[in-house]
Amino acid sequence: MSDTRRRVKVYTLNEDRQWDDRGTGHVSSTYVEELKGMSLLVRAESDGSLLLESKINPNTAYQKQQDTLIVWSEAENYDLALSFQEKAGCDEIWEKICQVQGKDPSVEVTQDLIDESEEERFEEMPETSHLIDLPTCELNKLEEIADLVTSVLSSPIRREKLALALENEGYIKKLLQLFQACENLENTEGLHHLYEIIRGILFLNKATLFEVMFSDECIMDVVGCLEYDPALAQPKRHREFLTKTAKFKEVIPITDSELRQKIHQTYRVQYIQDIILPTPSVFEENFLSTLTSFIFFNKVEIVSMLQEDEKFLSEVFAQLTDEATDDDKRRELVNFFKEFCAFSQTLQPQNRDAFFKTLAKLGILPALEIVMGMDDLQVRSAATDIFSYLVEFSPSMVREFVMQEAQQSDDDILLINVVIEQMICDTDPELGGAVQLMGLLRTLIDPENMLATTNKTEKSEFLNFFYNHCMHVLTAPLLTNTSEDKCEKDFFLKHYRYSWSFVCTPSHSHSHSTPSSSISQDNIVGSNKNNTICPGALRFMRRIIGLKDEFYNRYITKGNLFEPVINALLDNGTRYNLLNSAVIELFEFIRVEDIKSLTAHIVENFYKALESIEYVQTFKGLKTKYEQEKDRQNQKLNSNRFRRDAKALEEDEEMWFNEDEEEEGKVVVAPAEKSKPEDDFPDNYEKFMETKKAKESEDKENLPKRTSPGGFKFTFSHSASAANGTNSKSVVAQTPPATSNGSSSKTTNLATSVTATKGSLVGLVDYPDDEEEDEEEETSPRKRPRLGS
Repeated sequence: MSDTRRRVKVYTLNEDRQWDDRGTGHVSSTYVEELKGMSLLVRAESDGSLLLESKINPNTAYQKQQDTLIVWSEAENYDLALSFQEKAGCDEIWEKICQVQGKDPSVEVTQDLIDESEEERFEEMPETSHLIDLPTCELNKLEEIADLVTSVLSSPIRREKLALALENEGYIKKLLQLFQACENLENTEGLHHLYEIIRGILFLNKATLFEVMFSDECIMDVVGCLEYDPALAQPKRHREFLTKTAKFKEVIPITDSELRQKIHQTYRVQYIQDIILPTPSVFEENFLSTLTSFIFFNKVEIVSMLQEDEKFLSEVFAQLTDEATDDDKRRELVNFFKEFCAFSQTLQPQNRDAFFKTLAKLGILPALEIVMGMDDLQVRSAATDIFSYLVEFSPSMVREFVMQEAQQSDDDILLINVVIEQMICDTDPELGGAVQLMGLLRTLIDPENMLATTNKTEKSEFLNFFYNHCMHVLTAPLLTNTSEDKCEKDFFLKHYRYSWSFVCTPSHSHSHSTPSSSISQDNIVGSNKNNTICPGALRFMRRIIGLKDEFYNRYITKGNLFEPVINALLDNGTRYNLLNSAVIELFEFIRVEDIKSLTAHIVENFYKALESIEYVQTFKGLKTKYEQEKDRQNQKLNSNRFRRDAKALEEDEEMWFNEDEEEEGKVVVAPAEKSKPEDDFPDNYEKFMETKKAKESEDKENLPKRTSPGGFKFTFSHSASAANGTNSKSVVAQTPPATSNGSSSKTTNLATSVTATKGSLVGLVDYPDDEEEDEEEETSPRKRPRLGS
């Protein structure tokens, strides 16, 4: 029971005068040796870590507010608050604080920090003068009252004394009665004095006074007093705005009268702080910290009360998704949820989690899918704000929803595709909505915040989903804009949508092919047609390779997407320009970062075309890296074979040496078919050694054979044939492909792409055990993109 009583939330006031939630825990008061005194300790309920350690200073002013709050200042501009779950716990800790400071627990505030001069003046005051004597509350005394209130603001102790006097004598209600009289008499001077008085009382920063001033009985008269600023020629009309212009709309009738009153009060107090009161000066900025706290904790209470009313929220969702709901009503419902989500930011983390999980359970995401596609700009804007709260809270929750949705819906109506379309079709000249949606989309596809558990990997699942269901929507505008004068639309769609081809060729007739089939004659090395590569596409590929993610690397090699980049480099010739530098930098990055899979792919498929480039050492460096990796793999292979043979020898020796023995009446039978007598041992051992040597000799014959210094002979499947020609600028793989007879041609295509015996990645070393599979694949070779001369 004591744990529940002492359960608290810790808050600190930030530079923007907003309360930051520091966590939830359990508070205790105990003596701390390091601090040399009784202290307040709060330990987190989640892990027991220390959230707060604060010595109860005899001179610190502690305030008790709203029965469950204790607020104080640790230092200049550093305010703290404890919000208790139960009143009993707050009373218990308050008694401890008052005990340390020697105060009566019945007080709402202990004392204020005062400087030495103020303290000296206070000590000189007669003991009988505990409270400030207030003038009689009459019209002819208003100027005197205004002077008194203004004069105490610079003195903390006098502010406290005045606050106590105002509270004890019910003085505020008497002042508001005088306001009504002055307004009826059109007493402008009296109204100006009342403005100064009420404004000064607000700056006393006392929660007990706020509770009186902001009650239903008094708040509109308080607003009325603040209309008569002496600096203005004409009074403002704040009451008219609050009562006539600002209408409280109940999207669903609120039956709880306490909740309705709390909503009205919070709106009006927020209006006073934001609109009526002038921006506080440096001297006054700390005077309204309690007013900020008052609003903050009101919002917390509102969200909690609404969240607990499941019937209310269910009805709101039902009307929001009902097709019969008219546009005006739906707009009000969306705006309500926007405010609701904004208020939820005041909740502590675990309560905020429960809040958003409740919304998700009730169907907030399907509802957003409907309203984000509406024509009403205001509705879409509010829905985007709600969506941003959800993405910020839990990107994984949104991802899980859209992946489940894809199993039941078409791509066009998926929530994430609706978001993309809204981003693309933003009509705002400054693209405010598009920028906001772009940030949310980036958060959703960011691998860094994706979860990886033993049962699933969110990264691979969601990215696969996104490429298959959403990428074509995201790239559609790019493809549309480039297809008219850069390339044929279908060709580009196929390559971008399914394999991220990075080539943008002139408008010629292309063979419509997938990445694993032949590329048209217009796009081969040595073609007379000019090849171009889209600068956006090259930067895109560089960015992807910069991630050094094997998921993307496998995709690039599988689609043979380096071929158009190399074509562009070779077509550029000896020109030293931005294209040349960008492509060289791309390959240099691969070399420096030693990306092995890409290095192997480039050397095995394109080195013959690149070895003539000697003005940089990039490609020779790639070849060196490739050969070093082959040597390392070869050494590893030999090491593995040695360990395997040693193990086999050990097993064979154990088999030979095991004999039938009787031990303590038990028979031990050797693994061999038949036990051997001791006399046969020498002959059998010689046979064993001969067998072993023969096996070792056979293994050596099966090792990869060097065909040239630093090179190995590999077995790959190649394209079925290539044309012969006398003036051929051949670009070949390490093992030349079979050729078909034919007359000489001006253009010769030789296969350069090689396919590993298994999968899409090329192995560095062939194993003897794979020969049968190699022979099977060589009988039915796969076609790959061709790189010709």
